[in-house]
Amino acid sequence: MLVDAGGFFPEQADYEDAAWFLMDGMKLLGTDAVGMGEKELRYGRSFLLANLKRTQLPMVCANITDKTTKKPLVAPWLVKKVGAVKVGVFGLMSDKVDTGPSRDSLAVSEPTAAATKAVAALKKQGATVIVLLSQLGKVESEDLVTAVDGIDAVIVGRNVPLLQKGRMIKNTVACYGGEQGQYLGRTLLTLSPARKMVSGENETFILGPEVGEKAEILALVKSFEDSFNDKLRKIEKERVAKQAAGSSSESGLEADHFLGAEVCGRCHTSEMAQWKTTSHARAWETLVDNKVDARPDCIPCHVVGYQQAGGWKTADDAAKLGDVQCENCHGMGTEHDSYPTQARRITAETCMTCHNSTTSPSFDFAIYQPHVVHSPVANLPPLPVNPNKKAKMLEMGKGQ
Repeated sequence: MLVDAGGFFPEQADYEDAAWFLMDGMKLLGTDAVGMGEKELRYGRSFLLANLKRTQLPMVCANITDKTTKKPLVAPWLVKKVGAVKVGVFGLMSDKVDTGPSRDSLAVSEPTAAATKAVAALKKQGATVIVLLSQLGKVESEDLVTAVDGIDAVIVGRNVPLLQKGRMIKNTVACYGGEQGQYLGRTLLTLSPARKMVSGENETFILGPEVGEKAEILALVKSFEDSFNDKLRKIEKERVAKQAAGSSSESGLEADHFLGAEVCGRCHTSEMAQWKTTSHARAWETLVDNKVDARPDCIPCHVVGYQQAGGWKTADDAAKLGDVQCENCHGMGTEHDSYPTQARRITAETCMTCHNSTTSPSFDFAIYQPHVVHSPVANLPPLPVNPNKKAKMLEMGKGQ
């Protein structure tokens, strides 16, 4: 079976198109069941239900109901026959979250009672293997499967860490796949002649460059990304124009602002020449080439001073503020005179504002730093391949 714990809707306000496209993609991949979290409600219940009806994506959640009718918002559980085995799947979301635009019309009940009811109902329907798609987070998921008997496997979602090897929590195999859809977890259950779990194990695999592409799916993703990027660019221009109209009385730049590398290079000529040999000097170009240059989740780490004083506002600023430039690492140019006289030390923390576990899971400061340091380093080893550069299913939400 192919399942997903949920929590895959994007967090950005203008990303409805990405939400429905992800639902299309999951259906196309043959997803057998998907859980639900508060993220799936960020655009409202009507948006979610309309796209569930359109895609027929099998979403389950056992503890969310309509306040008026008391009926489940989506199917609480399902039973699927896999070979000779009936597998029951149910979902849970946290009762401590804000359900967004639907907070007045939806109720989320306490998960433990809902899980107990779901397990009993699934067993009554003949399920001998039961899987929980959890949007409770790590600790609450583990507490729940400890308290509720009969759950054979749990896919743990909602801000969870990545664990390459899953854990056995009492009698339940737990899968921790991290965030961003970069990893795929495989849970294997060994069954008795009565088709009940005897033992289980879980392992998580990174979707790196060695994982082959399916040409028609890649083309579909690329087509969507290109059109979506164009739409975001238009939205951003309209937003900036509206802001400019509302602040037309302001004059000049803020006291402190970004200057761009050209100004720095007037004095720091050797450093400027070395910078031009690095990937940092082509950071904006990579977004343009891949047509993601309007994505607010990509832009900040490819330009100077994103949405800050005198910093990047729109693509019109690319000539001056595109790429990862001097000020990204060394600070705002107009504050130059206040810098200490000794050389400023760039630490791992500086780099990890962008090269974090989500965007650069293979980042190692000791390996990467010599490739950008202004003093030449001989015989540098090649940088490891970043799996995030591999084209794959668009995952702009923050969870799986």
